[in-house]
This record gives sequence, structure tokens and C-alpha cells, in this order.
Amino acid sequence: MKAERDFFAWLQAGAALALALVAGCSALKPFTTPAEHPTIYSLIYAPQPTKAGEARSAATPLTLIVNHPHAAAGFDSPRMMYLRRPDQLEYFAHNEWVDTPARMLAPLIVAAITEREAFRAVVQTPSPASGEIRLDTEVMRLQQEFTVSPSQVRLTLRAYLVETASRRIVAAREFEATAAAPSDDPRGGVTAAQAAVAKVLNDVAAFCAQAAPAVSPFPAVATPAATR
Repeated sequence: MKAERDFFAWLQAGAALALALVAGCSALKPFTTPAEHPTIYSLIYAPQPTKAGEARSAATPLTLIVNHPHAAAGFDSPRMMYLRRPDQLEYFAHNEWVDTPARMLAPLIVAAITEREAFRAVVQTPSPASGEIRLDTEVMRLQQEFTVSPSQVRLTLRAYLVETASRRIVAAREFEATAAAPSDDPRGGVTAAQAAVAKVLNDVAAFCAQAAPAVSPFPAVATPAATR
């Protein structure tokens, strides 16, 4: 009987030790849950129809260099920004842009200006090509605003046209457009963002075409001083 009691006591001690080891290992492992994959969206450019009575500028013999846009603080990441209060930026946890707003807009700016056919060529940097005029831009904001109902998306873009040879600023302007979202969620915000992008880029293309004639296609050459 004593041997039998010792055997059961040994089994109980072994089971207790095994449970303690399992509990200890579990305590060392961090609690994790499967990560939810974010939904990824992209911006596209859809040319807007020419407004009635709007005349297009004649094509110039200029090459326009489009620099990569800069981004204001807070808008240099793929996070989709929104506002519930005018002074507080937030972002959606499970919805993102495929890239930063500046990187998404760069080729769209080139497409919008090219579609207008106001320049001999439109080239996006980096490129070995050179041009007589340069476009510098900065994305000031791209955000969905829930401060109004229905929510709306606001895009603000600052643009500078610079004469390459003299580094003279030919023209500067800030562009802004808002578009109502068809639904108060990220998907609705993306639809509104596409409309705001189309409006702003159409205006940027017109701005470049109108300001281009102020730039000479032939760089000024200094004439030597007359000698006596």
C-alpha cells in the first residue's frame, strides 16, 4: 500500500510540475492577435471636360520640368488623414494610401499638364533632361473633414513656376478644392479625393499654360562690354 501511495504521489507531483512549466512558458510569450491587413487605395487623375468658353493657351516651344512635390508636416506618410475637430488631425487605423500623397500626385501632375498640350515636353524628375521652366509644388493638406455633413475631402496644393536660367519665380499660386463624400467612411473619402484631385490638377495645368509665355525659350546671353 505504501508503494502504491508513493506512486500516485509521484504522478501528482509530475503533473503539477508540467502545469507549472506550461504556465511559465505562456507567461513569457506576449499576447498577440492576427494583424488586420489595411485596405489600400490609390489616387487617379480623370481629365475634366473643358468649360464652356474656356480657351486653351497656344503651345509654347518650352520644356517644363516637374519637380517631385514636397509635403507639409503630417502629410508625408501614406496614412489617410481625417478631422473631427478643426485643430486635430487623426488617421484611419485600417485604411491607407498606397504611397504618400506627394508621390501619388507627382505623375498625375505630369499627366494633367501633358494632356493640355501647352508645352513641347513635360518631364518629371529625376531626369537627365533640362528645360526652360520648372514647376515646384507642395501638398499642404489632403484630408477628410467630418466637421461638416456630409463629410468632405479637402486638397490644397501650392505651386511655383520658376524660370530655370534666371531662377526667377514667374508665377505662384495656391490651389484648393473640396468635394463631398458620398459616404462618411474611408471609401467615400477616396471617391471625394479623386474629384478634388481632378479639380486641382486641371487648375494647375491651366495655370502653367497661362504663365508659360512669360518665359523666353532662348536664355539671355550677356553681351561683352564695348571697348574703346
